[in-house]
Amino acid sequence: MNRPFRFGVNMLTPASGDEWRKRCRRAEELGYDVILVADHLGMPSPFPSLVAAAEATERPRVGTFVLNAGFWNPTLLAREVATTDALTGGRLELGLGAGYVQAEHDAAGLPWGSPGERVDHLRCVVEELDRLLGSDEHLPRPAQHPRQPLLIGGNGDRMLKLTAEHAEIAAFTGARSVAGGALRHLTPEELDERVAAYHRFAAGRAEPAELNLLIQLVEVTADRRAAVRPALQHIPHLTEDQALDLPLLLLGTVGEIADQLRAQRERYGFTYITVLEQYAEAFGPVIEELRGE
Repeated sequence: MNRPFRFGVNMLTPASGDEWRKRCRRAEELGYDVILVADHLGMPSPFPSLVAAAEATERPRVGTFVLNAGFWNPTLLAREVATTDALTGGRLELGLGAGYVQAEHDAAGLPWGSPGERVDHLRCVVEELDRLLGSDEHLPRPAQHPRQPLLIGGNGDRMLKLTAEHAEIAAFTGARSVAGGALRHLTPEELDERVAAYHRFAAGRAEPAELNLLIQLVEVTADRRAAVRPALQHIPHLTEDQALDLPLLLLGTVGEIADQLRAQRERYGFTYITVLEQYAEAFGPVIEELRGE
């Protein structure tokens, strides 16, 4: 049986305190269930931004989407997580990833390492957070026990295995990293295979994870083909028809987009949908269309 839909908005643009709170209240008005903050240089710092988001709103949960594990020492991160969870009244969801932008590591003077080394570090962070935050002796104490819901984002086998072992939420980008830090969109068939791989790793779980998809483009329009054409320069390996089939592009009328998300829930199991901040307003009517389903 499918889970009900849940919707998140990933906030990316720095703002003053008043403007930030205004944006978060607007996200709540539009119906978003989770207000999320990324972890990239040049963007808002995650934890103070989430505390401010929680203070400005009443209903939405708040979360990181996702923390770059390479930026964080697990012991110091546990302090940040526990404090933020306490200050937000137990509304925090913790999203973690291995990182994919070498330039940010270089700018911060942090080691980049191989993909395997980055996944190893992420595993270390996850396991240490489980140990520290699950301890009754850890100070500060988080509001949620034994810990916050954990989201892990990634598509590779080792990432999916780690997700299956530890996370309540499995997040799929619908893309994979290629040379130079760019992302290559996955075709529907490739995404089928990645979701199937996750389910193989998660076969022994007592309770299935919630599946999340990060949407890259939302446009409410009566002409889907006209809307997708500007995006083709970024996906030259795909035809126009293939681009229109991509799960992470939502193009069409509100009804068509809602139907696409229903179909993707049936095909892949995606029920937690995250959109980027710049598409928050456009996606609002879709949330209203799907609310309660």
